Amino acid sequence: MARRTRRARRMVAEINVVPYIDVMLVLLVIFMVTAPMLQQGVEVEPPQAAATPLEEQDEPPLLIIVDREGEYFVNQAENPEAPVSLATVTELVAAARAVDPEIPILVKGDRSSNYEAVMRAMVAAQKGGAAKVGLVTESDPAAPDEEEQ
Repeated sequence: MARRTRRARRMVAEINVVPYIDVMLVLLVIFMVTAPMLQQGVEVEPPQAAATPLEEQDEPPLLIIVDREGEYFVNQAENPEAPVSLATVTELVAAARAVDPEIPILVKGDRSSNYEAVMRAMVAAQKGGAAKVGLVTESDPAAPDEEEQ
């Protein structure tokens, strides 16, 4: 009888990498498509008014945001999406003005936020050394121009 000799196959202890690369590439495509859709920042609806826009500047202004619940956010904080206290707002304004004394300080309040919360943000900015504090509005196309009044 002819005896078949088989080579003994050794077990391979390596991971088959090809499926992992496929999964990685699919996830990469998903993240590349969804990343631009993510919106950064805090969602607020500023009031509308007929106002002239500010001139374009090289550096962005320091923006203090007041949301509906009266929480404060600063765009130049370590985490711009985390609420901060009024004392932190004052410190951030002082630090920004120490770097650039001419940096514009703006307050962006939600239209349904409390007037007192917006005023406290303005006072905190002034305590931080801001001589002028501006308010952010959205342009209202239905508002009459000042010349028409």
